[in-house]
Amino acid sequence: MTAEPALTVTGQPASEALGPEWELWLASAEDAEPIAAVVRAAFAARPPVDPPAPGVRETAGNIAALLAEGTGVTAWVADRLVGVILLTPAGPVEDPWSSAFLQRVSVHPDVQQHGIAGAMVEAVQRLASDRGSTEVRLFVRAEFPGLQQWWRRHGYRVVERRDHGVVLARRVPVRVEVPRAEDMHALGVRLAALLRPGDVVLADGPLGAGKTTLTQGLGEGLGVGDPVISPTFVLSRVHRPTGGRPGLVHVDAYRLGSPEEVDDLDLDSSAEHSVTVVEWGRGRAEQLSDDRLEIEILRTTDADATDRTRPDSRTVVITPVGDRWDGVDLQSLDPQGGER
Repeated sequence: MTAEPALTVTGQPASEALGPEWELWLASAEDAEPIAAVVRAAFAARPPVDPPAPGVRETAGNIAALLAEGTGVTAWVADRLVGVILLTPAGPVEDPWSSAFLQRVSVHPDVQQHGIAGAMVEAVQRLASDRGSTEVRLFVRAEFPGLQQWWRRHGYRVVERRDHGVVLARRVPVRVEVPRAEDMHALGVRLAALLRPGDVVLADGPLGAGKTTLTQGLGEGLGVGDPVISPTFVLSRVHRPTGGRPGLVHVDAYRLGSPEEVDDLDLDSSAEHSVTVVEWGRGRAEQLSDDRLEIEILRTTDADATDRTRPDSRTVVITPVGDRWDGVDLQSLDPQGGER
């Protein structure tokens, strides 16, 4: 293995019960041959299409050329490369990385259905963010409607129809550096200004990352009439609105094991006139809305293992999903956005 770790998702394994332990790494041209082999295997396992997909005849030389132009993520099980997504610039000459394109999205048939593809998608979105992209696109053949649905479930939407298929796109996450707890609270206040009734926010991160602190700031920004505290033991709290702003439905899904258990909370009765925030919502609450914000809070020492000097510092990754966020300036949430 000659690659480098892929952002903060290095070493996140599927559980032993669900499949093999795997890791994500940055794609390297030195691994062009095993990358090409995985692409060929993945594309060959699909039903044949006309004209044939180029991945069926993938070569190491072409992979190396794509990596010279762009970057990518690879998935490994032990020392075996089992998955890849390549990312190439797709913007105008003056700003090529303003938009990016996903290519050769592949998981070896031996290890499919274990969450590897979804994890690679999230990692490559972050790579695009680091390159300054605001949107990521890809092409999906018309013969694979199930694959189009898979991408929609991961926040992509059809933006263009072409011969033989469609182009899907997803906005790139906004990353905000949050040095202290009070800055997390202030981020919540700023976020509240962008929200409206019916919005859904899924907040994730390890214990103590700052999910409730963010929600407290959001509640202050909305002007709710009572204190926002963690609903861990009651599962959900409804905070009534004041001053014409939406109310706040605050859910803690930590103790819930499935989307069905979230549905059992019957949040629809209050969600229409409120902002709904679900802590620990990943994998449990996406069904609440096709239009949502997905927020992941990372300890800075998770994002950068060399930095042990800022124990309270966090990186907040904000991912817009759905048409609702078209034209919404999420970059305004980052007070340092214009200085980088």
